[in-house]
Amino acid sequence: MSDVYDLHIDTDVTVQLSDCGREDARAVFEVLDHYYRLEDAEAPAPEGAGPAATVWMATFDTSGGQREEVAPPRLAGKVGALLTGGYQAVGEVERVLAAGFAIESAQAVSGDQETEARLLLASR
Repeated sequence: MSDVYDLHIDTDVTVQLSDCGREDARAVFEVLDHYYRLEDAEAPAPEGAGPAATVWMATFDTSGGQREEVAPPRLAGKVGALLTGGYQAVGEVERVLAAGFAIESAQAVSGDQETEARLLLASR
């Protein structure tokens, strides 16, 4: 394992958004990007380049960032969110999302060193 991997194993959270359009995914990621440091994001396909993406994905480092709270944007519809990472890091991201969006359902699956939270986000 590399030192970089060791440093971020407990602080990185992968966020996958589904059942939403590009603008809603961008709105949710922008809220998280103002709070945490964006580690990696899957680049969306250009407009008209084939079928629309059904899952939007980004990884955020919860140990760093601006911690800048922003007014949550309005979502056009409900957004499915899957958070994967260390227990504390996933809990932090879930609290940031709950502060900005209504969470209509939540489910957690725990593993040995990682947890997974499934949320349904909506505008307040």
